[in-house]
Amino acid sequence: MSGDGLRIRSRKRLPHWEREGGSYFVTFRLADSLPTSRIRQILSERQDILRTARQLDRPLSPDERRRLLQLSSRKVEVYLDRGSGACHLRHPAIAQSVVDTLKLFDSQRYELLAWCVMPNHVHVVLQLFPGVQLSTVVHSWKSFTAKQANRILNRSGTFWQREYYDRLMRDGNELDRAIAYVANNPIRAGLKDWPFVEVCRG
Repeated sequence: MSGDGLRIRSRKRLPHWEREGGSYFVTFRLADSLPTSRIRQILSERQDILRTARQLDRPLSPDERRRLLQLSSRKVEVYLDRGSGACHLRHPAIAQSVVDTLKLFDSQRYELLAWCVMPNHVHVVLQLFPGVQLSTVVHSWKSFTAKQANRILNRSGTFWQREYYDRLMRDGNELDRAIAYVANNPIRAGLKDWPFVEVCRG
């Protein structure tokens, strides 16, 4: 942990930066939203970057961090916005279940700043309250909504991909960009009059 309360936590294949009461941009997606071949390619590229830093016994360089973020977000977003997979979140009842779940502990465990439920993924910008762990919040979202969705679809099995993407917002400008990104995601993806999006911050 650094002097400003920043923690670097390892989760699965990527380091994650956390701060007490921090603001985050979070993306989680359906289990079938990315082709298996593409997932393997992204994971391989991630592993190469992390392996190099470990072998040289040094922290990730600024350029390596940027490359990891690109692999975690921008390249993945292109595939997600194409609408790959079964896109179960197009089902209004399932999308609404996700929205209701996000709002359930708003103003209790976190403050929602913006959110968007896309056909095969979900974006959320939020600020955690002190003492609340992001991993706990995201797990509760995914666990509850997976059960609800499987019930609606009369199916069983994995609904969400296990891994999720999160980025700690470093300053107000980055936070504003994340909120604008979430608000405009349906437009970028060609979804006209998409109802499952909201900017909650002023």
